[in-house]
Amino acid sequence: MLGFFCGSICVGNYLKDKLLRPIGRRGFIGSAITSLLGGLAIFRGGFVTSSEVKTPDSKISGLDFSLPGRLGNPNLTLLEDPRLDPRIRDAYLKVPLFSTPPPPISINPSYEEAIDLVEWMDKAMESRKVLGEESMPSFADITSTKEMISDKSGHKIELYLDRPMDTDGPIPCIVHFHGGGMSFSSAKNPYTIRWRKSLAQQGALVIGVEFSNQTLHEGNHPFPAGLNDCAESVIWANKNRSKLGISSIVITGESGGGNLVLATAIKANKEGWIDAIDGVYSLAPMIIGIYGPELPPNLASYRENLDYVGNLPLVRNMTKVYDPNDMHGENSLAWPFFAKESELRGLPPHIIVNYELDLIRDDGVVFAQKLRAAGVEATSIVVNGADHVPEIAMPDTIPELTRDRLISIAEFARGVQSQR
Repeated sequence: MLGFFCGSICVGNYLKDKLLRPIGRRGFIGSAITSLLGGLAIFRGGFVTSSEVKTPDSKISGLDFSLPGRLGNPNLTLLEDPRLDPRIRDAYLKVPLFSTPPPPISINPSYEEAIDLVEWMDKAMESRKVLGEESMPSFADITSTKEMISDKSGHKIELYLDRPMDTDGPIPCIVHFHGGGMSFSSAKNPYTIRWRKSLAQQGALVIGVEFSNQTLHEGNHPFPAGLNDCAESVIWANKNRSKLGISSIVITGESGGGNLVLATAIKANKEGWIDAIDGVYSLAPMIIGIYGPELPPNLASYRENLDYVGNLPLVRNMTKVYDPNDMHGENSLAWPFFAKESELRGLPPHIIVNYELDLIRDDGVVFAQKLRAAGVEATSIVVNGADHVPEIAMPDTIPELTRDRLISIAEFARGVQSQR
């Protein structure tokens, strides 16, 4: 479930005088890894209030108004931002630091350097595996099996199926693509397993896809390897609707998985098998690649939340792993943000969830606007007070948010089945 999670990590300690020391060029802060893996963000001390943050543009019609995040205070950090839910802040501060610092990070990395960083992130996440296992509920009401499928070339793809034990008639099917920037993590990550089983408890068959990525499989697996695996899994589920006992197919994923969800729908639309997908539910989709030092234009969240849940060098490195030769900067299958109206027209209903303090928040907001302009039923939700998919990264921290997201996905899957 790390998708774009890797915002950057700041290594340091919360000192008695409330200072955390950044670590130079390695001081890149992060949400996903910070939230999932437990790094700490830079925290310079107390919270910044509206009365403390004033800029020449802060006065509007005589009101004392603070622009959000770094738009109002360019030195603000995630843990200082008064919008952040204090439960998330406290959760970050309780998690131990990583024993191994990240490798150097650059806005212009070689392919090998980018791979080194992604592999470090994967190992860092793996080192937190025990935390996820210790908090895992029993899920005695869920039965789990594994299925091995093959594409036309004989390439094998592992699928993990979670189903409620007591069912009456066909149930919705939710196909899940985990986060990790399309390049690392696994369907076997304990946080991902917990998310799938929790969804299954809502009365659905949940299929987790172990798609090809850089750190999971031997060799290099850039775009479109993982996307092709995701598409094959949906095609397989659709062909086996009767055998699986399912009434609808909804695809869902977070962060990098959110990219793959949207890209799979576009791919299905272009190739003529979009009827296999009844609905799309994407969380914090990472759908713009970074190919240089420039911020994406006209997207406020990249300025408002820069260095909160990622920064440009971090996203640039992940982009390099996914697109080693920089050939797919505006390819809608690699980066769905750039999809043309003709590629979106005819897609099934979408729900896109974004997070107020997330660097990539506006990617999903604007993509939902593009869907609606193409005549697609699309709902965009912004979760206030959150940074990057805390429902999966820290499911017990904001339990009401986690519960509501699980119910929302399951009810969406039940709702779209009646539209077939």
